[in-house]
Amino acid sequence: MIIMKFTEITSLQNPKIKQLLKLRDRSCRDDTGLFLIEGYRELLRAVTGGQEIISLFFSPTHFLGSNEEWLLYRALDGGAELFSCSKDVFEKASYRDRPDGLMAVAKQKSLTLKELENAMGASPLFVVAEGIEKPGNLGTILRSADGVGADGVIVCDKCTDLFNPNVVRASVGTLFTQRVCEATSLETIAWLKSKGIAIVAATPSATLEYTSMDMTKPVAIAVGTEQLGLSELWLREADIAVSIPMCGVADSLNVATATTILLYEALRQRKCP
Repeated sequence: MIIMKFTEITSLQNPKIKQLLKLRDRSCRDDTGLFLIEGYRELLRAVTGGQEIISLFFSPTHFLGSNEEWLLYRALDGGAELFSCSKDVFEKASYRDRPDGLMAVAKQKSLTLKELENAMGASPLFVVAEGIEKPGNLGTILRSADGVGADGVIVCDKCTDLFNPNVVRASVGTLFTQRVCEATSLETIAWLKSKGIAIVAATPSATLEYTSMDMTKPVAIAVGTEQLGLSELWLREADIAVSIPMCGVADSLNVATATTILLYEALRQRKCP
């Protein structure tokens, strides 16, 4: 590997490594406006998706393939500082059991509702995620939304930090390819109604099965917290409520699983009307 511009780090006491460890905490991410991205796939999608990278830390002994050098050059061309870490230092900084030798500090960004509006298609498909508590679920929702080509994900009244390392990991980097907006429920409801986008509330209490609804029109699929589901506000303001049939003892699915099923039904209807 020939990288002309990087700094070597061999001590765990290095201030840059201390910052990496601090960024695991939400308070530090909130204070600095920075967050961590770890992993080749995640960083590849961040770099190609236009995410601003401040610094990139790498450990060649952990690389899994031969494309990492290209990624380092791309980050360097984008203005990132590069830091080569010793094996022990990188393993200390990593939050993964099996690190693959790449971790970056990046600047947080999310879109506004106005920016979502400017990018949406003729018959938009959105996901509204209200009060999702578990980072893995939020990341999986982002991954599924990316999978069906949704116009965006709106995170309402957030409980989980969008830039939690586990959101980044569960999204497999689609946090950087999917249009994501953070807004309050009241702002989002008003915006959806002003744009003529039907609100579809996903709730086990609905009598209409999800396959019976027309999802080819502009829709926003709204899902709620893992424990309680959607709030009364969303249930009251929804244009229609749908459920997923449950034939066993459980009365509901994991929120990320349910969102994925609903999104792929929307894709099926739009591809096979």
